[in-house]
Amino acid sequence: MATIKNPILPGFNPDPAICRQGEDIYIATSTFEWWPGVQIHHSKDMVNWRLVSRPLDRLSQLDLRGVEDSGGVWAPCLTHAHGLFWLVYSNVQCKTRPYYDSKNYVVSAPSVEGPWSEPAFLNRTGFDPSLFHDDDGRSWLTTMRWYHLPNRTKFDGIVLQEYDREQKKLVGPIIDIFEKSIGGTEGPHLIKKDGWYYLILAEGGTGWHHAITVARSKSIEGPYEVHPQNPMLTSWGDPENPIQKSGHGGFVQCPDGSWWTSHLCGRPMPDTTLTNGKGDEIPGSGRCLLGRETSIQPIQWDEDGWPRLVHGGNHPRQEIPGPDLPAHPWPPEPTSFDFSDGRVPFVLQSNRKAISEDWVKVENGKLRIQGGTGPINRFDPNTLARRITTFTSSATTRVLAEPRHHQHEAGLMAFYDNAVWFALVVSFDRFAHDGAGARVLRMAWMDCGEFDVDEQSVVLLEEGPVDLRWCIEGRELRAYHRQGDGAWQKLGKTQDASKLSDDYDKTTGNNFTGAWYAIQATDACGDGFHADFDFLDFEDGQLPEGS
Repeated sequence: MATIKNPILPGFNPDPAICRQGEDIYIATSTFEWWPGVQIHHSKDMVNWRLVSRPLDRLSQLDLRGVEDSGGVWAPCLTHAHGLFWLVYSNVQCKTRPYYDSKNYVVSAPSVEGPWSEPAFLNRTGFDPSLFHDDDGRSWLTTMRWYHLPNRTKFDGIVLQEYDREQKKLVGPIIDIFEKSIGGTEGPHLIKKDGWYYLILAEGGTGWHHAITVARSKSIEGPYEVHPQNPMLTSWGDPENPIQKSGHGGFVQCPDGSWWTSHLCGRPMPDTTLTNGKGDEIPGSGRCLLGRETSIQPIQWDEDGWPRLVHGGNHPRQEIPGPDLPAHPWPPEPTSFDFSDGRVPFVLQSNRKAISEDWVKVENGKLRIQGGTGPINRFDPNTLARRITTFTSSATTRVLAEPRHHQHEAGLMAFYDNAVWFALVVSFDRFAHDGAGARVLRMAWMDCGEFDVDEQSVVLLEEGPVDLRWCIEGRELRAYHRQGDGAWQKLGKTQDASKLSDDYDKTTGNNFTGAWYAIQATDACGDGFHADFDFLDFEDGQLPEGS
């Protein structure tokens, strides 16, 4: 029996909704402001997983222009019934309290690889919508309800309403089915087993107190009784556990009859312990560079019909035995790209805007990015990025860019969101080279919304392309460059990689994503500047020689 090593989906892959169809198991995760929307991973053995689909790949399905940092697609739910896959999702256009503007939609497809339908609007009651298909043929939507008025909890319980698949709309009354057990009640999923409706919830907030709680009822409309061992799963109270922030998941039964729960988690970096408002250290806390990730745990049903972790207690484990299923590894996903196939690599996503030939194309073995607005713009940044999935990693590229003034720049970024990033940019400095002006390479960064440049690290460039590299090793984020076949040269001061985490910048409210390596081009004046990238190389779990 193979061993499962959590997290099974490392890096930014939160809010996992798990679904089985025949011999295949799928997990859908949130993508927030990154496009295309929703990631779906596929497994046949619960051990080996591969990314197979990002369903929301048309503007008619998902428009992310202008959404706030950590807005966009929250907590999708993937189900299969009536010959189709069903995907419900939120597009949170505004998350500034007290109001949340969360529009909820449903799309369907005969396969997770599509084609996915045009979206049907559901409601804007709250976020985290979930679709349940009962054995009587009816379908039901659950969602949390948001309460924006003062002097009351903002998480106003779970509501239920029937979804008419033919009319593609919600029908009938809105029914309150559950208020809370430990609070912060969200992420509802319903399943039915042995005549019971089980309501699986995320509670405690998506941080150190996060949890999966369970309630059940003989009627879908309730009343629901709470699990006697509540919460069913949490990392809180287990500060030595490398898997923290555990909560928000769903249940699935594998082909061998075993039952499992998915859940999100975060892995704190060493030496980054956080404190509360009183200055006291929070045990088990720290900055989670890789964002919220996805893990799974085996569950079993006790004699009273309640789900419990197979290994006992309610804390997750990092290593667990896999199910009794034939091993089914996938070919390794590529980590080096020379663009010889003429396509934008599937692994890359863009920040808020649809990937189109209007601004990115591959020709003659080069990926060309047309200059867009700067990397803090919420509408038109021209950025392509890949998740950082290991605590030691690097990204390397070669860029040819001919900026004509300082409003042109292109390069390689270590990116969290609009308010926190580090960049190596090829630009033009009209004061360089004794006032004659010259093409330069410099390090710049955005730190909690404050922009700065390391002027001591400016390098005059010769003609031709320049190689750029970011390396992360522990908390160290180091930049390197070279031209030609010479040795790599370190550029600027070592930065703090742990800033690229949910747990660092709270100036814009709560953040929920993860760290990325990105390539980008900026043309602030809009006169046609572009940059050509020869290759992209990523290393996970190790560093290149000389770094």
